[in-house]
Amino acid sequence: MGAPVLKIHVKDNAIVALRTLPAGSTVEWEGESYYLPYEVGAKHKFVTHDLAPGDGVYMYGVLVGRASQPIRRGEPITTFNLKHDSEDYSTSKRTPYSWSPLDVAKWQSRTFNGYHRPDGRVGTYNYWLVIPLVFCENRNVLILKDAFERELGYAQPEIYRNQVRDLLQIYRNSGSLADLPETPLFAEAPARPSFGDRVFKNVDGIKFLTHEGGCGGTRFDANTLCSLFAAYAVHPNVAGITVLSLGCQNSEARILEDEIKKRDPAFNKPYYFFEHQQGTEYSLMSNAIRQTFIGLTDADKLERSPAPLSKLAVGLKCGGSDGFSGISANPVLGHLSDMVVSLGGQTLLAEFPELNGVEQELLNRCVSEEKAAKFEKLMRDYAGKAEEAGSSFAFNPSPGNIKDGLITDAIKSAGAAKKGGNAYVSDVLNYTERAEKPGLQLVCTPGNDVEATTGQTAAGANIILFTTGLGTPTGNPICPVMKVATNSALARRMPDVIDFDCGPVVSGEQSIAQNAEQLLELVIKTASGEVLTKAQQLGQDDFIPWKRGVSL
Repeated sequence: MGAPVLKIHVKDNAIVALRTLPAGSTVEWEGESYYLPYEVGAKHKFVTHDLAPGDGVYMYGVLVGRASQPIRRGEPITTFNLKHDSEDYSTSKRTPYSWSPLDVAKWQSRTFNGYHRPDGRVGTYNYWLVIPLVFCENRNVLILKDAFERELGYAQPEIYRNQVRDLLQIYRNSGSLADLPETPLFAEAPARPSFGDRVFKNVDGIKFLTHEGGCGGTRFDANTLCSLFAAYAVHPNVAGITVLSLGCQNSEARILEDEIKKRDPAFNKPYYFFEHQQGTEYSLMSNAIRQTFIGLTDADKLERSPAPLSKLAVGLKCGGSDGFSGISANPVLGHLSDMVVSLGGQTLLAEFPELNGVEQELLNRCVSEEKAAKFEKLMRDYAGKAEEAGSSFAFNPSPGNIKDGLITDAIKSAGAAKKGGNAYVSDVLNYTERAEKPGLQLVCTPGNDVEATTGQTAAGANIILFTTGLGTPTGNPICPVMKVATNSALARRMPDVIDFDCGPVVSGEQSIAQNAEQLLELVIKTASGEVLTKAQQLGQDDFIPWKRGVSL
């Protein structure tokens, strides 16, 4: 077992407990002894010297809060004695930054088997997409979902329906609840399907999106929704698209089609459009079924073939974070990001509320003044809207985050930013903008898990790595989302959700680089369709458009 504590940066005056440290104990770090008058829970932090009210607390080398009460050496920081604070930032304060690509010679010849599109991009999966332009068509989309998935071999197993059926049979036979069996607390479900019995072997799925927008809101939101759907239509993981429209809504077909052409002027994927107000529901649905089926037969002709790792576009996301996120899983993603960038690929770091406090570092890393200025404007506009609504980035940590050691947003953000590694920031993207350049890109999204993964996918991520310390089942309809645990206890507790364990970094069994290389191997297998993510196996197709309001 490794050291019980960790000081992350030489500038820090807070030390992380890697396991629970009892009250009255003494711990050693770098020749210093620290007496702990109170218990310090695993993932929480204690200070290295006495602090007066107003004194700054530093982690990851940056200001993460100020003492609101006196804090004695060895005492833990809490919501009672620490308040959020962070350094100001400005493009005018940029300082020189230097980074050298990693030695990735052993990965240069590696490939993944993907779906090559005419625009040069490569999909990791081959999906057909069915979308409603307005919420009025959600019911019809769900009816199509049931019909296509059941008949073509994409439906999830009826585990829970069967369970209800069994309980109903017991109740009918006995007339009592006394005979109902108990369900074990940590019971595992039956094995999920491999979808090997699907009719179209080269179509990985038909994805049916629903939402609550398209009309009744602002025209800005309706236009943004069309932009989002356009980004999904041109996505390399999409083979074709079926669109259902009512006919009178704000999110018009012409807007969607214009947005598609903006992103891909040579767009030539199958695109089938059906408008409900042109006739009966039966004619709408029957025509949509017939044309979509024909499109699926064409999509099935495309087969996987080798592609260089430079064709990977990796989304970097965290959710259900804990005090180990910025120590294990996020730095592992950061190293993997630097590897992918060094190979000529793209990585996409989202969640702007969780970059609070590290803005200046990211501004310094931007490849140009123009990119830095765009990032600063997006951050200030976002923070300003939150404050106008009576909120702020400081409200970002959830009760679960705080319970597991992320006391302020700046602590959470400083650890979250580690997912972006050390590479230069090659571009800054607003919501629904498509990544066009290689390298690390900053993507403006909320911290909300599904709004963020929805936005990262729109930017072009063909695989998303999602770190979690508490356990989060998030997925995406068209982009595989791999769940990466910050600690081994979580990986053992939720094996049906977690794809990869970074716990060996916390225990000292593996270095960050070793763990990242192991994760990259799994990324290659997942991108090649050899391994389904747990979210894919569970049918976790989460999709929430961001209305550009205040969402943290």
